Amino acid sequence: MHEIDSRMKSIKQIGASGQISLGKEFAGRTVVIDSNEPGIWVIKTAQTIPDGELWLHQAAAAERLDRALACIDHPHEAADLDALEHHLNAIFAETK
Repeated sequence: MHEIDSRMKSIKQIGASGQISLGKEFAGRTVVIDSNEPGIWVIKTAQTIPDGELWLHQAAAAERLDRALACIDHPHEAADLDALEHHLNAIFAETK
């Protein structure tokens, strides 16, 4: 049985300005170009993360976000604001 090679191969020419066209299906996409040895390039589509959002993808932030999302699913009991006001007034009165 013969295996079918599903990889697409094509011949492209690099233009005078150093550009190469990959085709309209890749228009606007971001790519990573790996060159592990001279004359060999591996082009992979990629997505970039803005610097200001990179922290969201770090482990510590992911844990905090998971806890926050869990709170949404299981909200705490409503706060007794009257009791809180009484407590704060008592503390304030002690400091006078």
